[in-house]
Amino acid sequence: MQIEGRVAVVTGASSGIGAAIARELSKAGARLLLTARRADRLAALSRELAGESETLAADVEDPDAPRRLFDLAHARWGRVDIMINNAGLVVAGEVADPDVEKLTRTIRVNFEAVVRFSQIFGSAFKACGGGAIINISSIAAFNNRALIGVYAGAKAGVETYTAALRLELSPHGVKVGCLAPGSTRTEMLDNLRRKRGIDLETPAVQPEDIAAAVRFMLEQPDRVNIAGMRVYSSSEII
Repeated sequence: MQIEGRVAVVTGASSGIGAAIARELSKAGARLLLTARRADRLAALSRELAGESETLAADVEDPDAPRRLFDLAHARWGRVDIMINNAGLVVAGEVADPDVEKLTRTIRVNFEAVVRFSQIFGSAFKACGGGAIINISSIAAFNNRALIGVYAGAKAGVETYTAALRLELSPHGVKVGCLAPGSTRTEMLDNLRRKRGIDLETPAVQPEDIAAAVRFMLEQPDRVNIAGMRVYSSSEII
C-alpha cells in the first residue's frame, strides 16, 4: 500500500504507541484522524504533525464512536483507507477482587471496541474493494500471567477475531493484520510496573519501534498481507 495521501484513523492516539503510529504515518504522508479521551494531548499532537490531521476526543467504549469517526473522515477528506485499532487498557486483578467493573471494562476497551470499529470500517472497505485494518494486541495473548487473565483473554480474542476478519475480507482486497507488542515503554507499562514493583528501567521496546512495524505491515505490495507480527525487546525471553 502506498501510504502517502491515504486517510488513516488511529485510536488511543494521545500517547504511547498510538502517538508514535500517528507520527510515523504522518511522516509517510498519510492524512490522519486521531482519537482518544484526552483532547488536550490530541490537539498538541496534531499541531506537531507536518501533514493534515483532524482530532476527535472520544471514548472507544462509546458504541457511537466508530460511526462518528467514519463520518468525520468522510466529511473532511471524502474517504478513509486505514483503520488502526490501538486503544488499550491493562488492569491487574485477583479473582477475589470485588471491583469486577474494572475488569469488564478491560474487555470493552481491548476487545469489544476492536469489533465495533472493525465492523464499521471493514464493511466500508469491503464495499469499495480496498483498505487496511491493523489491530494492536499484546504478547499477553500468547504468554499469560497471574492477575492479568482478563486482559490477556481480551487480547487473545483480538488475535482470533483478526484472523477470522482477514479470511473474510482479504478476498475483497482488504488487508487485515494483528501486531502484538512485547514490553513497550509507555505510560501504561510504567504504571503497571510501579504497581508490581518492577524496575522502570527494565529494557523495553520503544513506541517508535511498534510504529515502524505498523508502517512495514501497511507498505507491503498488494499481493502480501502480513497476518500477524510479534515485536519483543531483545532481552525478552518468551
